[in-house]
Amino acid sequence: MATIKDIAERVGVSIATVSRVLNYDSKLSVGDETKKKIFEVAEELSYRKKSAKRTAAYKLAIIHWYTEKEELDDLYYMSIRLGIENRCEALGIQVVKMYKDSPQQNEEIHGIIAIGKYNKRQAEELRKQTENIVFVDSSPDEDQYDSVLSDFYKATENVLQRFLENGHTNIGYIGGREIYDDQTEVIEDPRRIGFEHFLSQRGLFDETKVYMGRFSVEDGYSLMKKAVVEHGDRLPTAFFAANDSIAIGALRALHEEGISVPDQVNIIGVNDISVSKYIYPPLSTVKIYTELMGETAVDLLVERLADRQIAKKVVIATKLEIRGSST
Repeated sequence: MATIKDIAERVGVSIATVSRVLNYDSKLSVGDETKKKIFEVAEELSYRKKSAKRTAAYKLAIIHWYTEKEELDDLYYMSIRLGIENRCEALGIQVVKMYKDSPQQNEEIHGIIAIGKYNKRQAEELRKQTENIVFVDSSPDEDQYDSVLSDFYKATENVLQRFLENGHTNIGYIGGREIYDDQTEVIEDPRRIGFEHFLSQRGLFDETKVYMGRFSVEDGYSLMKKAVVEHGDRLPTAFFAANDSIAIGALRALHEEGISVPDQVNIIGVNDISVSKYIYPPLSTVKIYTELMGETAVDLLVERLADRQIAKKVVIATKLEIRGSST
């Protein structure tokens, strides 16, 4: 595993700066470009590059539904993007990156990889540029478009089963709400749905222990603070956080409140972003194989360009990584 020193040397900043950025220190004054470079290097040093046969000279567009600023708050999509870019580099494919807050580039492209949440209407808009589209993290129409997803329902079940096996029956949830860019509807999160379904079947679900905000460190922090105030001595002994950014904020809130992790409260997040290894205590999390999601998207697009006509939906498995924030 790469060390903080390795990251600092690559970026050209101090070890202390890297440590504070990776721990989302809100008091640190450092520009977004430096933060972005630190996060990207941390991800890249964790990424094991695979050799591949070079393919035809294609040009594809990576389209993000996040802004560059939002990507710094939720490294899940950054990690997928880096997986795509590394695979394209190995295959000799040219990449054009487009964020929703950047000007659209009128370039001729052979295909699109769309990262994030898209509905059917948005998919049809993208189709006007090319019929060769792969969606990563959403599947707006699996009869027409290729897609790559992670099995969040199974991941949620694995986390909750772990809590139950360790004697936890008072379990809370901190998650995020998302909405399509066209503001047409709220996106249903399989983690939130799976959490309620799993615990309801066992008579353990309590709506008052579910907290929803954004998928950010700041909301993880504020929502955990709210939970501490509302539940006091009956605070859940285990929390499932819908992503690692939320979990990192929740850990900071518990530390400020003098609540010991994992002795008093267990926390498990989702994604296993590189940052999760460097915080204290190291975060238990569900590993989402984001680099494999990115690679798979590129491979699906190459198959499409080779004239595959039938749509594919690929679901990638996950793995529970137990570290210091849970037993």
